[in-house]
Amino acid sequence: MVVTSDGPKLPSVSVSPSAEIEEGSSVTLSCSSDANPAANYTWYKENGNLKPLSEDPQLVFSSLRSSDSGQYQCRAQNKLGMKTSKSISIDVKYGPKLPSVSVSPSAEIEEGRSVTLSCSSDANPAATYTWYKEKQQLLQGTEGSYHFTSISSEDRGIYYCKSENQHGHIMSSSLSVDVQYGPKLPSVSVSPSAEIEEGSSVTLSCSSDANPAANYTWYKGNQTLLQGLKDTYHFTSISSEDRGIYYCKSENKYSQINSTSVHIDVQYGPKLPSVSVSPSAEIEEGSSVTLTCSSDANPAANYTWYKEDEDSPKASGQIFTITDFRSEHSGNYYCVAQNSRGRRDSTLHLTVVSGSMTSVAVGSITAISLGIIFLSAFLLFRRKRTSKQTTEPGERPDNRAQINSVSDSPSAAAQKTPAEQEQELCYATVNFSKNQEDPLYSNIRLHRHQEDPLYSNIRLHRHQEEEDVDYTTVQFKSASAATESRSQKAAEDSSAVYSTVSKKPRM
Repeated sequence: MVVTSDGPKLPSVSVSPSAEIEEGSSVTLSCSSDANPAANYTWYKENGNLKPLSEDPQLVFSSLRSSDSGQYQCRAQNKLGMKTSKSISIDVKYGPKLPSVSVSPSAEIEEGRSVTLSCSSDANPAATYTWYKEKQQLLQGTEGSYHFTSISSEDRGIYYCKSENQHGHIMSSSLSVDVQYGPKLPSVSVSPSAEIEEGSSVTLSCSSDANPAANYTWYKGNQTLLQGLKDTYHFTSISSEDRGIYYCKSENKYSQINSTSVHIDVQYGPKLPSVSVSPSAEIEEGSSVTLTCSSDANPAANYTWYKEDEDSPKASGQIFTITDFRSEHSGNYYCVAQNSRGRRDSTLHLTVVSGSMTSVAVGSITAISLGIIFLSAFLLFRRKRTSKQTTEPGERPDNRAQINSVSDSPSAAAQKTPAEQEQELCYATVNFSKNQEDPLYSNIRLHRHQEDPLYSNIRLHRHQEEEDVDYTTVQFKSASAATESRSQKAAEDSSAVYSTVSKKPRM
């Protein structure tokens, strides 16, 4: 028998098992070639690396990895030649590897911008992806991206994706999406939320969703109270002056916004009442008198009027009217302002002015005026006597003073000498008007010229009605003519002073 020597024929390769190969399973690649002498075998992986993997007819993977996937070749060689097999493919099936996640743009994300989240994972077969925000599912598909056309503040939060195929699934690490935005409408609150009593501790709170965190400014009306990072405004002991409308402003580098207003209603007891009387002038008997009482209080006060030393109230309400004021109404009145928080009172004194009081006043003024008149007459009389003694020291002056009363008898006037008749009588008349409201006038004049009278008038008028004119007159005249010298005037008899006081009967 003749034996022929041949180089290797084309090697045949096979894989076992021939079904789908999963990661971690055991796989064997076999190579065989007809050659004489017998061929030597070498296994290679087609990855550009010609480093031999095995020099045995079989290449065994005891625990296949995903990285073992690829094309393999077997080379058969003897001294007569060398042949390389066709490639055989190993496709290792495996579940997704840990996904990687990213956000674009990677810089600061401002509200309203376009943002894309990406997720990728190595898997065979290719994985499908599901996006989550916290525990809320957002999107599922073969594309690993999630897109925001115009991202909003509500989109901020923690995101992650899940990668899965029939061989397994895996969750990505979490990704924080930080959306920057201006403050939203602030909410304001008051603590305590129940009724606020004067003197209690009260806190106003303002909160606004903003990124970055907002600064807060508190206002009362248009008045700025507090500005800074602190979102509260505190009253240690609130007062009635603190009541009003409050609001806060929230702002950061993107925008600012004012809150809605909150009304602080501070409840307090009545302040010291103020009382007034109308008319504010003298109160006449029989007139109408109105008393008014007012007090700052919250809630509004109730008013009660009392008269001093009387237990029962006189009236209720802010206004107390006495239609026919009498002397017995005189006295101290006080009003009590009261609400659920306390009470205060204030006193007012009322006095009636009667007709007799006015008469006394008129009589007093008349007496004073007459006193001034007679004092002036006396001083003038003394001055004339002194002047006469100086000019004629050798002559004893006849210092006779005549004080006569005026009578209605014509014989008294007939008995007077011409010189006496020339010295005119002076009258003083006082008349008392019936009306208490008549004004009282008094005039006193003193003249150097001998012909001018010295007189005083006291008049009482009754409105526009015509009454008898009442007056008081004191008049001084010299007996000599106006052309005589000063010494001649002094030589004459001193001027006589006459005074008559009469009271006209009332009609």
